[in-house]
Amino acid sequence: MLRYKKVATGGTFDHIHAGHRKLLERSFQVGDEVVIGLTSDEFVARLGKKPDHGYEKRKAELGSFIEQRFPGRKFHIAKLNDYFGPGIASSEVEALVASPETSRRLALANKLRAEKGFPPLKLVTVEWIDADDGRRISSTRIRKGEIDPEGKLLRER
Repeated sequence: MLRYKKVATGGTFDHIHAGHRKLLERSFQVGDEVVIGLTSDEFVARLGKKPDHGYEKRKAELGSFIEQRFPGRKFHIAKLNDYFGPGIASSEVEALVASPETSRRLALANKLRAEKGFPPLKLVTVEWIDADDGRRISSTRIRKGEIDPEGKLLRER
């Protein structure tokens, strides 16, 4: 398995669920240091999402989760105001750890990196995790009360 000095990943991380855990586990598995781009409240609004928690609470909960799950590991949470953030801005980032959805942006990310004279990012794709109904686990579905963070279907009351 390839290892990188520094990798980047990102998301909204509104309700940390099984899919987020898989993404972060893979990031810490392949990277000595992990930069996590966390979408800003402004960027989330531009994307049409309505998270239950604001940036500061999402950042605190994500940081706490990482410190508990990956004690002693190097990481940095960076505010994302667009799709690319720290993966583009730092020549030290060697790989992007991403879902299939995010991985489609790699070509553009590498074009922007090339304009800065940075080497292209490698890609580590992490497949989505399906809920019990075969549909993907997401914070949106958790907010709607359809599933829990593990993908278990919630009964209607």
